[in-house]
Amino acid sequence: MRRRGRSGAVRQRGSATVLTAGGVAATVVVLAASLLVVGVVHDVHRARSAADLAALAGAAPLVEGGSVDCSGARSVAAANGARLTSCGPAADGSVRVTVAVGLRPVVRRLGWREAVASARAGVVDVIGGTPAEEPRP
Repeated sequence: MRRRGRSGAVRQRGSATVLTAGGVAATVVVLAASLLVVGVVHDVHRARSAADLAALAGAAPLVEGGSVDCSGARSVAAANGARLTSCGPAADGSVRVTVAVGLRPVVRRLGWREAVASARAGVVDVIGGTPAEEPRP
């Protein structure tokens, strides 16, 4: 509110309150956006971790000459809050898995449904540095 004092100068009463309210509102918006981004990053990391662990579980039988264990990969993914969307052997003898983790409800309202991650695991030939064709005795 502006008032003229006795000397004719314009005084601004209450302007600090309006500026403070604006600053608080801006801070709240920035904080909410930051928390949203942190939540999405957390869900993406969860998906990556679940994919890594599911790939290791699926590749475990390969060490002893067995075949890919997609049921083991599925149970490990589920134990980590993820859904196994694909699992299978790769051409190099490893296993490749893809998992999906549902995002938080607030993010779903923005149109994103899930975080997807893929991982690969298998037996490595120590001498050649590539996945082994056959297990060594």
